[in-house]
Amino acid sequence: MKKLMLLTSGLALCAGMAVANDDLVTQMDDPSQWAIQTGDYKNQRHSKLDSINKENVGDLQVAWTFSTGVLRGHEGSPLVVGDTMYVHTPFPNIVYALDLADEGKIKWKYEPKQDPDVIPVMCCDTVNRGVAYADGKIFLHQADTKVVALNAEDGSVEWEVVNGDPSIGETNTATVLPVKDKIIVGISGGEFGVRGHVTAYNMSDGTQAWRAYSMGPDEDILVDPENTTHLGEPVGENSGTNTWEGDQWQIGGGTTWGWYSADLEENLMYYGTGNPSTWNPSQRPGDNRWSMTIMARDIDTGEAKWFYQMTPHDEWDYDGVNEMILTEQEVDGEERKLLTHFDRNGLAYTMDRVSGELLVAEKYDPVVNWTTGVDMDPESDTYGRPEVVAQYSTEQNGEDVNSTGICPAALGTKDQQPAAYDPETQLFLVPTNHVCMDYEPFRVSYTAGQPYVGATLSMYPAPDSHGGMGNFIAWDNINGEIKWSNPEQFSVWSGALTTAGGITFYGTLEGYLKAVDTATGEELYKFRTPSGIIGNVMTYERDGKQHIAVLSGVGGWAGIGLAAGLTNPNDGLGAVGGYAALSDYTALGGQLTVFTLPD
Repeated sequence: MKKLMLLTSGLALCAGMAVANDDLVTQMDDPSQWAIQTGDYKNQRHSKLDSINKENVGDLQVAWTFSTGVLRGHEGSPLVVGDTMYVHTPFPNIVYALDLADEGKIKWKYEPKQDPDVIPVMCCDTVNRGVAYADGKIFLHQADTKVVALNAEDGSVEWEVVNGDPSIGETNTATVLPVKDKIIVGISGGEFGVRGHVTAYNMSDGTQAWRAYSMGPDEDILVDPENTTHLGEPVGENSGTNTWEGDQWQIGGGTTWGWYSADLEENLMYYGTGNPSTWNPSQRPGDNRWSMTIMARDIDTGEAKWFYQMTPHDEWDYDGVNEMILTEQEVDGEERKLLTHFDRNGLAYTMDRVSGELLVAEKYDPVVNWTTGVDMDPESDTYGRPEVVAQYSTEQNGEDVNSTGICPAALGTKDQQPAAYDPETQLFLVPTNHVCMDYEPFRVSYTAGQPYVGATLSMYPAPDSHGGMGNFIAWDNINGEIKWSNPEQFSVWSGALTTAGGITFYGTLEGYLKAVDTATGEELYKFRTPSGIIGNVMTYERDGKQHIAVLSGVGGWAGIGLAAGLTNPNDGLGAVGGYAALSDYTALGGQLTVFTLPD
């Protein structure tokens, strides 16, 4: 049976390569466009455009703006494919197609009719991280989990499929990964006891190709017990259930609402799984596999090649969903295919993306204190595990005990806001949170569709530091060290962009678009947009001129107090109190701002 499965996988690989989405690959290779949210399959968020550079970026001007007509948090970015820009919004997830050849005229508008009852079961604002393009279609994963394929030219619906059930807490905030002949999508809802999964749908008609759960029996999580590895060792049978008590895995969390990347040569896609449910660790003894895990899966079959669980038995809600950035770099004189991941737990990991070997695991904010570090000795019984500091262990301190001074806070040293990579300097440019917390777990019972959190949190700036809640840093992933760091008053909740012009762009929660020298961090430009920026900066070229574009519209977890009108400091899972001062600097909005150099 095993030989047959391997033979089938090999045939699928050959067939899959033949139907690879050449259209999207061609568009991604053209720097004048921005055809995928992540810039490319490697998630590098780097542009080869260089007409805006260190010498002239200070002359940037606003070229044009577009109001989305929607308030609340605007994450993600527009796409540019050919002469069309595709712009999305938070709930109700409107999609606009703007004609760049006709002064941004609206070519079409798609506005889904969603039940507003989905809003209360969306954890941390009604955000959406953008649409995807492939095969002449625009793909939208709505808040209510419906995946819709729209005709890219006229906006008509070509197919749609429902990916989850909001009545039990399943929702969506993420974009999708169009790769080869498939659309790969995740699910949100870890705070409602959802069991996470990743699903591949056939791009042509929306039929399901495969689904891989984060935890459960081997056939559910798509592993081969003898050939799927964790730190080089086979995971063995029942790896997705045997570190859970009873059937707790059925409501185990491990949701998959982050960013996905792909290596077509290896036929692998990469992503991370989120926190286990509930937030009260005493109610779920064991390692809770495979929550908090980096996963490498075969694109065609979904079968797992390797896993790495970063935070076994998570006690702090350190979701592992942040992006995996793929690079080819030299390690000890040998060029290797690498994966770099900045986890919410405050550790930055560098791994061999083919084998799953762990190469580097270091703190990327010095205040991280819940762990002394990761055991890097392959001969050790605790190889790959972080050493937990008892003082900051919410389980060791016990239920109904307020553990104080834990760094980072639950929203992590970095949440989903994506980092970028600069091939010239080999630096990673990382938006970070400089935030700590108090965390009090309490016993909670599961009811489908009701919050299943079990902890009360409060958040505040890291003490004995610069007083702000964020830093924008440059990271060396080979040596595991910060090269430079710029303090920010609030968390940097915007995705970064690097360019061949030697500059890096990012946005701030106050609403500034900033440009810095990639090599040194020197600030070269800033412009204040109408609302706080939690969107991701992108770039494209039109009529021979490079443009920079970003969505502003404060919200997300950090801005949930403003976005949802919350005032109780413990609301928003502790963020409302931590970011209360944000209302002194910005207000709700929903606008795209496009910049270019003057003629």
